[in-house]
Amino acid sequence: MAETVPVQHLPRPRISYRKPARPHYLERDDYVKPASEIDLDAIDFVDVEQWRQHKMWDRFARLRKEDPVHYTPDSPVGPYWSITRYEDVKAVDVDNKRFSSDASYGGITLGKPLEEFTAESFISADEPDHWNQRKPMQPAVAPALLRNEFEPLIRERTRAVLDSLPDDKPFDWVEAVSTELTAMMLATLLGYPQERRRELTRWSDVTTNPFDPDICPGGREQWLQELNACLGTFSTIYAERQSAPPTNDLISLLAHGPATRNLSPQELLGNVLLLIIGGNDTTRNTMSGGIYALNKFPDEYAKLRDDPGLIPNMVSEMIRWQTPLAYMRRTALEDVSMHGKTIRKGDQVAMWYISANRDERFWEQDPDALIIDRKQAKDHISFGFGIHRCYGNRLAELQLRILWEEIMQRFTHIEVIDEPSRTSSAFVHGYTWLPVICHRKA
Repeated sequence: MAETVPVQHLPRPRISYRKPARPHYLERDDYVKPASEIDLDAIDFVDVEQWRQHKMWDRFARLRKEDPVHYTPDSPVGPYWSITRYEDVKAVDVDNKRFSSDASYGGITLGKPLEEFTAESFISADEPDHWNQRKPMQPAVAPALLRNEFEPLIRERTRAVLDSLPDDKPFDWVEAVSTELTAMMLATLLGYPQERRRELTRWSDVTTNPFDPDICPGGREQWLQELNACLGTFSTIYAERQSAPPTNDLISLLAHGPATRNLSPQELLGNVLLLIIGGNDTTRNTMSGGIYALNKFPDEYAKLRDDPGLIPNMVSEMIRWQTPLAYMRRTALEDVSMHGKTIRKGDQVAMWYISANRDERFWEQDPDALIIDRKQAKDHISFGFGIHRCYGNRLAELQLRILWEEIMQRFTHIEVIDEPSRTSSAFVHGYTWLPVICHRKA
């Protein structure tokens, strides 16, 4: 995969510290009550304010204990079931005969797609369509490519970004590091112009936060306009790649794959957005979440300084602790009994990966803590399980490992100086602002 823009000539990110403004109604401290003060039937994880305030943990803990297969009858996305224990989430994820991902049933997110805009992709398909569309893209993350091309490229970029950071001055880690590094990698994967790479992260934010007034102040109309712009851009690129010899970038692989060379506009947009979100949000938010977690657990930071050899295992633990995509949806294809409840044919089912990764029944050590040498760390379910397991997981782990190897070469401590601002989303569990000060080694 050719890299046309030298790292040293890439535009630098804006280094800022300013905390993003929030609409006044989102600043209420009493907006989200503790789980103990609400009726069990009233627990609804779609309410994004509990995610922005990070007050969903006691709700998940209560459901795991009292109601592991929980029905929410009244929600903005319609009624749905919540699966919250590790083994139950895993069981649903691998049961493709009784639980469907297909877009014709609603796909992988709760609620009905907006009538004005539908997007279909291989993640929202069942077999054999899922594998037929997924298979052509495997060469983009082949082990030899990761080792021989991506690893040196990622390391060079990571060094350049970290060396550009200010010393002993506050700045926003999300903007300057997490978003910047993932945008560069995403542009490379898609064969997209590096000078326009922030368009990709913008489309990711718009897709996953369509009604957040900070992201789309123009509401649904703006959301539709921006996704139409994304479709128009990639329709042109897709047509160009169809006419050119095949390469290993993802759009070329789609353009030449037997099952993906003639995608409809909806299918093209769905697959492009899947690749953008999958290549952006998982890595970007774990890059930020890892910094935040080590500051919350300073003994673990000290452990890391004493033994940087723990980084590979720590990466898995950070992905578990953060769980960047909180859930995936399935639709029941028949009546299914679980824990004395009957999930009816056609019901929406949310597999809460974020809860499974904190399940006291599975994790032998405190699941709410970051423990960088946790023996079970690689058993996390953040990448999903079964046929839909994230095919870019090795690339995400590579980016995170290199980042922390280079951090430990340069800094004694990256200090978080305020609580972060978080995404207003029940789907993407992430950060919009994380203020830090870097203390560089002498």
